[in-house]
Amino acid sequence: MEKIIITEDKYRYIEIGEGTPIIILHGLMGGLSNFNRVMEHFPEKGYKVIVPELPIYDRPLLKTTVKSFAKFVKEFIEYKGLDNVILLGNSLGGHIGLLHTKMFPESVKALVITGSSGLYESAMGDGYPKRGDYEFIKKKAQDVFYDPAVATKEIVDEVFATVNDRIKLVKTLAIAKSAIRHNMAKDLPKMHTPTCIIWGENDNVTPPNVADEFHKLLPDSDLFWIKECGHAPMMEHPEEFNTILDAWLKQRKF
Repeated sequence: MEKIIITEDKYRYIEIGEGTPIIILHGLMGGLSNFNRVMEHFPEKGYKVIVPELPIYDRPLLKTTVKSFAKFVKEFIEYKGLDNVILLGNSLGGHIGLLHTKMFPESVKALVITGSSGLYESAMGDGYPKRGDYEFIKKKAQDVFYDPAVATKEIVDEVFATVNDRIKLVKTLAIAKSAIRHNMAKDLPKMHTPTCIIWGENDNVTPPNVADEFHKLLPDSDLFWIKECGHAPMMEHPEEFNTILDAWLKQRKF
């Protein structure tokens, strides 16, 4: 299925299907294509899937923050005339989804997080990045997954290009620092939005104990594990990810 990126106003996004809206929030180094299989599956199940590009490299440095992107999501939801959305976020996208839900709980009826930052201080990785060292970047990209082969040359090349662009590198570090500052441990117990937590058992970026902590702190959450899986379950085990999420949405009557 070809996925066409729509450009309207200040937004770029993919939109497929009709029904209850699922808004997908990608991670810091993640593109829209990371969710290809999610985009293919859920429109057939009666959902409208919308994947906006987060303006990670387009905003002034002082607005390159988790809070700024949480507000961007709010503006996008209003622009699209949506309410009662389901937010699905991976890594930084999960963190943005969590903060958005804390700030604007009335617009979110369910939250799905996978490999999310928001609790763990090293969630953005450590020893990173070394500009110009392709093999180092390749190893870091491979470490995101249980199976290093998932880190294709295309993925590695994209990350390499980002860290060798000085402005993008500065903004990457800025958002990583913002994520560390925006630890949500004290906020989560007050957030009663139903939350589905899907986590790779072998996540090296946000280790399994992070998922346990999210589950413990979020009052209305369910935790699901995927074996032999790293930081991006929707890429590494897309069918299992979709099956888990599908069943949870049905069970919760979303």
